[in-house]
Amino acid sequence: MKMNFFTVFSVSLLSLFLSLCNAQRNTTFQVGVILDANSTNARVGMTSLSLALSDFYSPRKNRSTRLVLHPRDSRGLVTDAAASALDLLKDVQVDAIIGPQKSSQATFVIGLGDAAKVPVISFTATSPSLRPQTPYFVQTALSDAAQVDAVAAIVKYHRWYQVILIYEDSDYGNGIIPYLSNAFQQVNARVSYRSVIPLNLAATNSILDQELDKMKNMQTRVFVVHTTTPLASQIFLKAKEAGMMSEGYVWIVTGGVVNLFYSLDSRIKDSMQGVLSVKPFVRESRKLKSTTPRWKKKFAEINPGITPPPEINLYGLWAYDTLWALAMAAEKTGFREQPNSLQNTSALNSTNIFTTGTSQTGPKLLKAGLDTNFVGLAGNFNLVNGQLNSSSFQILNIDGQEPRQVGIWTPLLQSSSQRNGNKTGFFGDKLDIITWPGNSRNVPKGWEVSPSGKKLKVGIPAKAGFPEFVEVKTDPKTNITNITGLYIKLFESVMAALTYTVQYEYALFEVSNASSAGSYDSFSYQVFNGKYDAVVGDITITAKRSEYLDFTLPIEQGGITMIKKIQHDVETHDEKFFVKPLRKQLWLTAIALFIFTGIALWILEHRFNKDFRGPPSEHLGLIFYIPFMSLVYSNRERIVSNLARLVLVVWVFVVLILNSTYTASLSARFTIDKLGQNADIDVNDLISNGNYVGCREGSFVVDFLKGLGFDESKIKEYKSAEDFHNALSKDEITVMFTRTPYANLFLSKYCKNKTYMRVGSPYITEGVAFVFPKGSPLVADVSRTIIKLTDGHNISKIYEDWIKPTCKEYNPSKDSWTSVKLKSFTLLFAITGGITGTCLVVFLVSYLYNNRDFVWRISNSGATTWSKVRAIFKHFDQRDPKSFRSKQEGENAPPNLNVRSSADQETSSENAASHPSNSAQPESIRVV
Repeated sequence: MKMNFFTVFSVSLLSLFLSLCNAQRNTTFQVGVILDANSTNARVGMTSLSLALSDFYSPRKNRSTRLVLHPRDSRGLVTDAAASALDLLKDVQVDAIIGPQKSSQATFVIGLGDAAKVPVISFTATSPSLRPQTPYFVQTALSDAAQVDAVAAIVKYHRWYQVILIYEDSDYGNGIIPYLSNAFQQVNARVSYRSVIPLNLAATNSILDQELDKMKNMQTRVFVVHTTTPLASQIFLKAKEAGMMSEGYVWIVTGGVVNLFYSLDSRIKDSMQGVLSVKPFVRESRKLKSTTPRWKKKFAEINPGITPPPEINLYGLWAYDTLWALAMAAEKTGFREQPNSLQNTSALNSTNIFTTGTSQTGPKLLKAGLDTNFVGLAGNFNLVNGQLNSSSFQILNIDGQEPRQVGIWTPLLQSSSQRNGNKTGFFGDKLDIITWPGNSRNVPKGWEVSPSGKKLKVGIPAKAGFPEFVEVKTDPKTNITNITGLYIKLFESVMAALTYTVQYEYALFEVSNASSAGSYDSFSYQVFNGKYDAVVGDITITAKRSEYLDFTLPIEQGGITMIKKIQHDVETHDEKFFVKPLRKQLWLTAIALFIFTGIALWILEHRFNKDFRGPPSEHLGLIFYIPFMSLVYSNRERIVSNLARLVLVVWVFVVLILNSTYTASLSARFTIDKLGQNADIDVNDLISNGNYVGCREGSFVVDFLKGLGFDESKIKEYKSAEDFHNALSKDEITVMFTRTPYANLFLSKYCKNKTYMRVGSPYITEGVAFVFPKGSPLVADVSRTIIKLTDGHNISKIYEDWIKPTCKEYNPSKDSWTSVKLKSFTLLFAITGGITGTCLVVFLVSYLYNNRDFVWRISNSGATTWSKVRAIFKHFDQRDPKSFRSKQEGENAPPNLNVRSSADQETSSENAASHPSNSAQPESIRVV
């Protein structure tokens, strides 16, 4: 078959070449082709190359260049591929090499091409690791790295968060793995396991059995396969035998497998039912439709006895476009230069068989090829950095004998909003209905809680700090253990709210005496050892534990609170104690109001009341005496003016309120406890003084206190709230350090006698959470359920049902004594001042009105301002005749007695002095 293949192909090319050369003299470029002759891809590729050569040259006789192909058979071996390349470079002196077929072969051939400056162009070697080696390697097939984002988009779309990679141990298999890992990381999916399958056929079957059995017992149910088609066929046959092609499993294969799906027998196709795959999207163009029949005819001519494929696969399309691009590059180059031979005899006689000449045409041909753009059978042919530019991908579902398209994926823009958002890149952001393994239409969740089918084993601490959180009771008669508590109820509520059923059972972490079997670190470590599948209890998230465990979102707040015993004391030995019931501003305002009220009463009573008469010293005494004495008892001085009575009534009311407030505040000062010690305890003082501190036995707080600097000998551990109570009440410890939820419950339990209080600011720590093994898929689902229950206030309701304080926590800071502020009396003082001021204004207006003639005469006199003021004040200082007239005085008074007042006399004399011609007439005033 091999001789027939190359004989027919060579004769065909030779006849075509001779006919073209006879028609016109053209420059001929020599092109080597290295393929595995007996492989399907080689047959398809050679058919496409031959057809592309005839299509490019036959219709157009005016081409200035020609390509001559020199095929070589690499027989699937790296050594034969290298030998073929050396033969082509040394003996044929080719200007370009198409091939080789495999990535492992390409590594060696690329080096030879780079040394000879000859482009190596491959339409089948797709490993991403090949491209960075040299600029003389050109991938005219899509790199495997182009499809990883499409695979990751499938995982993201279905919200799978763990995958298992299955790949072959070869350059082809290993090259894509870093790109796949990065793509999964971008969609928050973790690679939980990597299964590497060797290419040794003798060991493959046994290793496959071992690997499939191992993966079957893992929780992850999403498998991504990247192997060649023959190895993938073995994997799926074995997977079906192992029962791993049933409902609940997810299988995704890369494009290399599905490209040759048509060539697989029916048994292999049946084993792959429900598999998903990605494949570069090729739009069905008019050119492709017209080329396919001619391609099938050409295939039958070159490969007699072999049934042509139903369509040209991707490798055939890329091969056709590859030769077309190379022919276009030759046209741009124009002519072929002879390569440089070896320069000296020593080089010719060298034992280095890999030494070759240097091509003069290769670099020009490479540059022209990289700049070539056209629309080929596979779509737009555009090389970017020596690689075919990426395109859209079909999402295929193997359902029956042919893959069925369920979606189209387009590369997203490289913006963080699209990469990290809800965008997947699928057309319409959705996929059609998929038939999964087991002929199921239900989307698999991607993992199993317990692959073995057993119940989840959940560890519970045998004794927690407070029974409200976790309580374990065993009935002595029935020996049935009943586990209750806040955290137990929360766990059961969360598991019941999951979208799927999880079977679990509790297991106590205890020893024979039913106490906790060790610290919480060792308890949680049992999950890492595999003893428990999860742990529920008062387990705090810490950095140390998170290194080997996964925590859900917290179900309760964190923090460490300090609690101390209250030392009651009353401080009354203060020399300024009597003034502290009222603030300074209030004292000053009250004194000012006292004086103002006294002045107002004197003004209102001075002209009408003989008790308010007398020398100036007595006037000043009355101003201070009457307002202050009203604090104690009523005044002996009789008030005769109605305005003065109104002022005094309002003032007495204010005095009553002020006096009562002062008395109450002073009483409170004597009765309220004052703490003998500062509530803000300094931890450094506790450490330097060598004080003993307490914490929960086995808790992470022990390590926390050591981290603060406490000596281990000064840290005492206690098991229960009663132990803490006894230790604090007997002064065994100065301060108790405990988790904030414990502190809240402890203070509410021992709040009746106002015995304990929290001090200082709480230390910030993580909260309490459920514990699962590292990488458990349950963590994400349980965390999301916790969020939903929190938003629905279910967590708060459960907390209220289980945590019921016996009384309100005592907080001395809320009972602390404070002085009365001025703000409390602002309105009262404003009313008092307003009424008093109004009375003064009414009185003064009345006085001025009643004595308007006198005031007018004084104001119009020519005396100085000061003299006018003195005259008015002297007039005001006189007794009001109407108020002081009595019956007796009226009888004994001499009739028609006119007396010139001193003010009148003074005014008259002044007016006479200033106006001698107009002397003022004195006003007659009747005085008693």
